[in-house]
Amino acid sequence: MPMTDTAANPLLTSSPLPLFDAIRPEHVSPALDVLLADANAALETAVAADTPADYDTLSRTLTVATERLGCAWGAVGHLKGVADTPELRAAFNENLPRITEFYTRQGADERLYAKYKAIAASPAAATLSAPRQQALSHWLRDFVLSGAELQGEDKVRFAQIQERLAELSQAFSEHVLDATDSFSYLATTDELAGVPEDVQAATRAAAEAAGQDGHRLTLHMPVYLPVMQYAENRPLRERLYTAYVTRACEAGPPERDNTPVMAEILRLKQEEAALLGYPSYADVSLVAKMAESPKQVTDFLRDLAARARPYAEKDLAELREFAAKELGLSALQSWDVSFASEKLKEARYAFSDQEVKQYFTEPKVLAGLFRIIETLFEVAIRPDSAPVWHESVRFYRIERGGELIGQFYLDPYARPGKRPGAWMDDVKGRWLRPDTGALQTPVAHLVCNFSAPVGGRPALLTHDEVQTLFHEFGHGLHHMLTQVSDLGVSGISGVEWDAVELPSQFMENFCWEWEVLKHMTAHVDSGEPLPRALFDKMIAAKNFQSGLMTLRQVEFALLDMRLHAEPGSDARIQQIVDEVRDEVAAMKPPAFNRFQHTFSHIFAGGYAAGYYSYKWAELLSADAWSAFEEEGVLNPETGRRYRREILEAGGARDAIDNFKAFRGREPKIDALLRHQGMA
Repeated sequence: MPMTDTAANPLLTSSPLPLFDAIRPEHVSPALDVLLADANAALETAVAADTPADYDTLSRTLTVATERLGCAWGAVGHLKGVADTPELRAAFNENLPRITEFYTRQGADERLYAKYKAIAASPAAATLSAPRQQALSHWLRDFVLSGAELQGEDKVRFAQIQERLAELSQAFSEHVLDATDSFSYLATTDELAGVPEDVQAATRAAAEAAGQDGHRLTLHMPVYLPVMQYAENRPLRERLYTAYVTRACEAGPPERDNTPVMAEILRLKQEEAALLGYPSYADVSLVAKMAESPKQVTDFLRDLAARARPYAEKDLAELREFAAKELGLSALQSWDVSFASEKLKEARYAFSDQEVKQYFTEPKVLAGLFRIIETLFEVAIRPDSAPVWHESVRFYRIERGGELIGQFYLDPYARPGKRPGAWMDDVKGRWLRPDTGALQTPVAHLVCNFSAPVGGRPALLTHDEVQTLFHEFGHGLHHMLTQVSDLGVSGISGVEWDAVELPSQFMENFCWEWEVLKHMTAHVDSGEPLPRALFDKMIAAKNFQSGLMTLRQVEFALLDMRLHAEPGSDARIQQIVDEVRDEVAAMKPPAFNRFQHTFSHIFAGGYAAGYYSYKWAELLSADAWSAFEEEGVLNPETGRRYRREILEAGGARDAIDNFKAFRGREPKIDALLRHQGMA
């Protein structure tokens, strides 16, 4: 229904935080009519002959309008990720081409490019602050990568490619969500033998809510993972595994098949690279990253694979022998791996993930996490209030010396209409606003997909989920603790993609420290903290199958790099998948496995030719953590140095310079191998 009253549109208010509880699908188009018109007018003003080529003038003229547009569209995109409905999806998809067209046109506007080149060439450029000089160099680079130097038909084609890629990545994401949400299986209690009671309670409640008897199983992680790990019923594991690895592929409904989507994405990215004068999309992707070439990345990955292979082969041999001897599984299949691994871990280390989970109640874990952040980074975290999109969402503020420095939303639980996985996203960045002169403090979203509390008990997290929570908070701290006040390089903005995982992976290390865990655990029934003996078993098991896990990550990263570096990859996706598995995988999955059809990181999430970043940044984070191992895990002085040189610096310096300022030297691979038991 049309809405003419812009004053009543929650996407157009001057409220400091998005009005998530009031935004409706029918608000989207009218709001964007206004915001796009304002942004277009601002662009024309910015490029006018009488507008001086001056940093502050362009910020005031253009950035204020585009930031407002970005915040509103970001709120809509966020809601689509956490509270999707058919109506919201339709409104989003209807407006996606308009948004893409504006940003593509702005990024390729040669008049605007000329203004920024004039700033860089002016005597005033030398007097700009270091963060502003960094932001300026990024803008000049990004103009080139956005097609600002293209002419005529090439420029038109480049814009068409960007618009189509936005549609395709959105379609890829929707197909994954719909394929995940569409599967359910009604299991009997007998079929769930071995599955933990809290999972059974949740699946029973889900069946009841759907007016069914039994247990409603889905492909959402809080159900899928424990079934694969604990269900003694092998046909049930095979059923769920098969459904999971054939989501959004040719085995399902044609309208959800990502096969043509992936091929077209790769084809268009190859064409984009050719227009920009690069041999491949991988080369384009690496221009703004730490790694220098696709070859450097593939060499790094193959070196890591070679180091991990002996450990992975040993892991697999032990698993096969145990499965045959103790579980009667003579031919280990992919749907047996999680189950057999969990049983082997229990046998070898005399504990289970389920036993550990009873000690990690969500309130206790959060309190422990907050205490670490407060101790190490000299801040206070307090509950705060803001409009939210679901009653389980919470909002907090971070203060130092009574002064607000950041805020965040925490959305912890899985539910229908919420995309799978865990992520951090920015709501707005730290910015000394040129329009008001006020300092805008950063705001972040921290989103997970844990099991919600059942039956009046607190939510319980597996140790893996605890690490996921810490990981996302690492991203959040990188965004919120920044002391840089220039929008393009504050927080996570402007940080090289292959270094952006450093703070997130760094935080995971706390989950393996006794001094930390004894204060953030309490048994759900007795309230007792995690026993030291159980912790020691967890440490002994920490690198259980780390060889296999390393090869798995290398497999994904190498697949990503090859798909984006090799000409004609769009016509032989499955062939490249098979070749990478032949080269890297210790145990090959069944031929029907279509993992790539849900590889959202690279087809819908910004990690195209960048998935290697996880391993690359892990090298950096392990090395950074070794400073804390040397100087004391909760040493405030080390924490202060890390905060100052890495978290607060954000994207205002090159990541390698941030690292060297903290560590006093170049990064080394030793700590990574040692941390994973492969030294």
